[in-house]
Amino acid sequence: MSDSKIKVRVTPRSSRNEVIGFQDGLLSVRVTAPPVEGAANTAIIKLLANHLGVPKSRISLAAGAKGREKTFEIDGLTPDELAAKLSQ
Repeated sequence: MSDSKIKVRVTPRSSRNEVIGFQDGLLSVRVTAPPVEGAANTAIIKLLANHLGVPKSRISLAAGAKGREKTFEIDGLTPDELAAKLSQ
């Protein structure tokens, strides 16, 4: 199986956890967690896992641990499968 990467722009401390959609080539997400000690990163992984229907263990942060723009790697999904799941 191949890996897919997705670029995400996060808004921490939001009123709810949600996937907004693509804006400027980045997947916009909101999480309630604050950007402290990796809490927002953990919340994003959980949100993406639920949204994509994959285990949390198959999603890892590849870049951007401390920034608003992050890159996540999804193990076991092809880029086409990822695109299909995100367009639902």
